[in-house]
Amino acid sequence: MLMRTDPFRELDRFAQQVFGTAARPAVMPMDAWREGDKFVVEFDLPGIDADSLDIDIERNVVTVKAERPGLDPNREMLATERPRGVFSRQLVLGDNLDTDKIEATYQEGVLSLHIPVAERAKPRKISVSRGNGHHQVIEHEEEQPKVIEREESEREMVNA
Repeated sequence: MLMRTDPFRELDRFAQQVFGTAARPAVMPMDAWREGDKFVVEFDLPGIDADSLDIDIERNVVTVKAERPGLDPNREMLATERPRGVFSRQLVLGDNLDTDKIEATYQEGVLSLHIPVAERAKPRKISVSRGNGHHQVIEHEEEQPKVIEREESEREMVNA
């Protein structure tokens, strides 16, 4: 059987998955790293009003929502490439992070979350005494906290 392929259609499909479409906006790009005893997560949200940001924490799941409002329908648009609507992203945090002490800042289109490592997850030394009065110090290995991310668009949830 002979199958016809269209490389431009495949490229268009890939671009829609990466950048989104008007009906399904792309998610907010994110970077995450560890700085000492805390994790830093940054989301790129240019053009978002700080009042539209909503950050919820339920157990160990952090949900970030933001909205970029639609354009004036009476305006004659020449190009509309920037996604509009409500965006949502979820991060599933490991048990070793302290969700009670998360700090958030929004500056110049970047939302930053600072998530400290919980005290119980920090490395510590334990002294072990022997029957002959000698003590031995054993180092407790630190278990690496985990950040697992899930992404979704509010519109995807409505269309599902």
